[in-house]
Amino acid sequence: MLGVIVNTLTVFVGSSIGLLAKKAIPSNWTSFIMAGMGLCTMYIGVSGVFEGQNTLIAVISMAIGAIIGLAIDIDGKVNRGAEKIEEKFVKNKGEGDATFAEGFVTASMVFCVGAMTIVGSLQAGLLGDNTMLLTKATMDGIGAVFFAASLGFGVLASAVFVLVFQGAIVLMAQFIEPFLNDTVIAEMTCVGSLLLIGLAFNLIGVAKLKIMNFIPAIFMPILLVPLFDWAGGFFSGLF
Repeated sequence: MLGVIVNTLTVFVGSSIGLLAKKAIPSNWTSFIMAGMGLCTMYIGVSGVFEGQNTLIAVISMAIGAIIGLAIDIDGKVNRGAEKIEEKFVKNKGEGDATFAEGFVTASMVFCVGAMTIVGSLQAGLLGDNTMLLTKATMDGIGAVFFAASLGFGVLASAVFVLVFQGAIVLMAQFIEPFLNDTVIAEMTCVGSLLLIGLAFNLIGVAKLKIMNFIPAIFMPILLVPLFDWAGGFFSGLF
């Protein structure tokens, strides 16, 4: 859990620095900074999406994940919870400032759905190797400065999501190890990278996708890869 704890702390510290810097940044710079962060997020997403080896698994994972996410209404629940926190704790919100929910959801997705999150957390849980998470922690800390400067207090709160989400993967790694192989991890990385691309569209202002509702899609390859392997063996046996 060392990597997860360090990652949480770097997001917290980076966000705190960003919130202090926010006062010195002209308001008309905010959208420009977010566009830049969106382009960086796009690059990370595109780099990871080619890890996938089976396009059909990615397509089905996204479809089933979206259905589950919509049925549970993950995005709605997270946003409503964030709005309640904003009403209670965030005072003197300026006109044109990003909402607490926007900052929380955006930062949580950027910090938690990429390839380094998935692979790094699994390495930490299975092998006790925190190298990738510690590298990610440095990158997230730097990113948190700019996100907090643009999106405000919600980015600081995303440190809690980093702790819970990555911590859960680390703790579950031992239990799901029998179902994990290089193909499963590659497909999970691919799907997570697709979510980053969608998030990049939101940051640039091209779309307003409810990315939180796609979170279940990341874990669908754990079921789909063995199913595809079985189906391939079954049909090859027939012919």
